[in-house]
Amino acid sequence: MKRTNRQWLLRLVTGVLPFCLFGFLPLNAQTLKDAYRDYWYTGVSVNQWQVQADHSGKNEHDVTGFISGDQTADWPVIVENFNFVVAENCMKCEVVHPQEGIYDFTLADQFVNKAKAAGMRVLGHALIWHSQCAPWFHYDKDGKLVSREVLKKRMREHIYTIVSHFKGRVDAWDVVNEGFEDDGTPRKSLFYEILGTDYIPLAFQYAHEADPSAELYYNDFSMNKAKKVEGVCNFFRPLIEQGLPVTAIGMQGHMILEDNVNNSVIKQYEHSIETIAALGVKTFFSELDISVLPNPYGFSGANISDKFAYRPEMDPFTKGISKAKEQELEQFWIDFYKMLLKHHQVISRVNFWCLNDANSWRNDFPIKGRTDYATLFDRQSKPKPFIQKLIKLVQ
Repeated sequence: MKRTNRQWLLRLVTGVLPFCLFGFLPLNAQTLKDAYRDYWYTGVSVNQWQVQADHSGKNEHDVTGFISGDQTADWPVIVENFNFVVAENCMKCEVVHPQEGIYDFTLADQFVNKAKAAGMRVLGHALIWHSQCAPWFHYDKDGKLVSREVLKKRMREHIYTIVSHFKGRVDAWDVVNEGFEDDGTPRKSLFYEILGTDYIPLAFQYAHEADPSAELYYNDFSMNKAKKVEGVCNFFRPLIEQGLPVTAIGMQGHMILEDNVNNSVIKQYEHSIETIAALGVKTFFSELDISVLPNPYGFSGANISDKFAYRPEMDPFTKGISKAKEQELEQFWIDFYKMLLKHHQVISRVNFWCLNDANSWRNDFPIKGRTDYATLFDRQSKPKPFIQKLIKLVQ
């Protein structure tokens, strides 16, 4: 026995023992957070009713996740299963900066304080985004678009105020969200109309000045499409080479199961991971979910203004997902995680959008009122069985 112990110790100090014995592959992990802790952070989006119950019956913003004014029973599930969180809506411009010179951090402070008290990292989402931007932001008192200098001043004040308010509590920011079209060209938003693409590096500059320690991200949907990811990377490449403080480029990952013929979607994302990594920055998945419902009209992307009319044939699982579709979904996640593991050195976070199937935005997008199964947890916030198979991939 003594000899065996000496041999074990010798292998320990010489680095011969399998790395899994040191926690790289946790053998008793029960959650994705624990199983993948040495690969990447595992995150989820959080809605305001999961943070603090609101029985007022008021819902001032057209947001996702409102299935009940009290979803606080979800909070222990979030803490147990995730180590990185992002607010679904309460840190967006229309909520925290509804009028010029007026800020309301009530909901955002509740979220950030509760997350930090639980020991989780926090992502601020999002500083500059054309959607859910307060209506006043781009216009003067006469209803005309403001000048370049006025918009730059407003952006700087907006970013400085918000980032400074959360300095030391928010670890990272989605600085610019969804600034490109699916063909890789800049989105013709009001930010672009007034400032051209200059608004993007300006936003990163202002955010870095406000908090030099925060990680700064660009985030977008449809990043599995080669034209889009290449357009984004071609834009950021010279800026990064010139020293623009971009920590990582994120991919949302709002997927549709029936699009993944022969694992085509997974292969597309693998190409995107490699394309972003070539810039010398990391990447991550910021808003993962996958719809199991029929894809109307070959729709793709996550442009929230895109809507289609409800038709019963587009909503086949109102009484429960079929066994065949459930198995297909399980195999997708296994294949997807296998691909991620191949590239884990350049992936910093794998973040899911919405905790459970009940409060997932995929029930209402792009067709309102459907019954989807897009998340890791069922409608009672119970983990789906395939999670254990994902854990076993690293055991």
